[in-house]
Amino acid sequence: MGPGNPRPTDAPPAEVVPLARYLESDPEVRRVPGPVDLHLGVTREILEDPRRPTWFTGFPGCTLVGNLWSSRARVARALGVAPEGIPDRLLEGIEHPEPPEVGEGPAPFHPLPGPVDLTKLPVPHFYPRDAGPYLTAAVFSARWKGKQNLSFHRLWVKGPTGGPVRLVPRHLDRMVRESRAEGVELPVAIVLGAPLEFTLAAAVSTDYAVDELEIASSLYRRRTGRPLPAVRLAHDLLVPRDSEIVLEGRVTLRDEAEGPFLDVLGTYDPVRSQPVVEIDRVSTVDHPVLPVTLAGTGEHYVLMGLPREPVILRSVRSLVPGVRAVRLTEGGAAWLHSVVSIEKRREGDGKNAALAAFAGHGSLKRVVVVDSDIDIFNDEEVEWALATRFQADRGLFLVPGATGSSLDPSAGKDNVTTKWALDATLPLGVDRRPFERERFPKAP
Repeated sequence: MGPGNPRPTDAPPAEVVPLARYLESDPEVRRVPGPVDLHLGVTREILEDPRRPTWFTGFPGCTLVGNLWSSRARVARALGVAPEGIPDRLLEGIEHPEPPEVGEGPAPFHPLPGPVDLTKLPVPHFYPRDAGPYLTAAVFSARWKGKQNLSFHRLWVKGPTGGPVRLVPRHLDRMVRESRAEGVELPVAIVLGAPLEFTLAAAVSTDYAVDELEIASSLYRRRTGRPLPAVRLAHDLLVPRDSEIVLEGRVTLRDEAEGPFLDVLGTYDPVRSQPVVEIDRVSTVDHPVLPVTLAGTGEHYVLMGLPREPVILRSVRSLVPGVRAVRLTEGGAAWLHSVVSIEKRREGDGKNAALAAFAGHGSLKRVVVVDSDIDIFNDEEVEWALATRFQADRGLFLVPGATGSSLDPSAGKDNVTTKWALDATLPLGVDRRPFERERFPKAP
């Protein structure tokens, strides 16, 4: 199935809201109808089959789903592209943003009556050493001095009205710092459950001036033929019209200890002082579904890694015109390790591709570069290329003293690490026959 082809006709429709309707139509979904303990029980059930969505239908009022986007194949099917075409599709949205379609009518979600009480939502406590129950699939929409930003952040539901949020030093953190410098609480809307394009755009790495909602709208048009429908909330905040749950509130001027919390590498993030979020209004559709992302599993890899691949792809293409594909590997938690496939045209293309990949994603620690005949989505083939085409004395190089990922527990002070690359491409002009793997022809 090529990048521009529609998804198979037997796949469920890619609409996400109402999320329950989508889940009912998806044959991959595993239902858990009975009561489940929110303290570690949700995690146990998801890990029973971590490649399938798990729908917890036994919670009254608001059900819960984990692993909704648990694999590259599920995302590709929903977007209507081949799995290897996802980075190019995302890059189209990044390079051709467009405004959403802002409607004036009422949204399907509506405010809940009574005082705000987030503890009435089925928010799980995922791992034994986590500080408490967390919202892990929360997309923050914020606006400061005309700039709108979308980004993923975990929120500790420490009490009925909120708790501390984990901010990394990127765009929302910048907005919070600037608003605090003026003594102002930053208004935010938190979206839980929305079209896939919105979810992916919120995880894309962009310049501060770029509006991720316009990336989402561009991606949405490529699937549906229309811009992303959005609604305007208080403080000029925009969210998708098709949102399951919307929390409206403020990033306050207060900080509290946040964590520990198990992160994408399967290790615990340490305790840090982080800003406190207070929620003023909770709105939901009728019979909402709360999505959760279980840290350190396939969905976490997908939502963190896939949106970084187009940025790596663009960076490598700027130096190596013959790049075919890029992938952040699950073994590297879709964050620290990458594989790049190129059609080699000049000696040195392999090293240039690796250096460009490091530039495209600053958290990368290792890059493997292979020839275009190697399927980079098959770990066995990548290892085979290293076994048969790589020699360390000519293909291995190190980049010591580089800034890496704050998630890497082996990195030194200030996240300084040694990055390394393995160029497993064949030299130009070599007789390729001894290096070619036999591929038995398929039956006609």
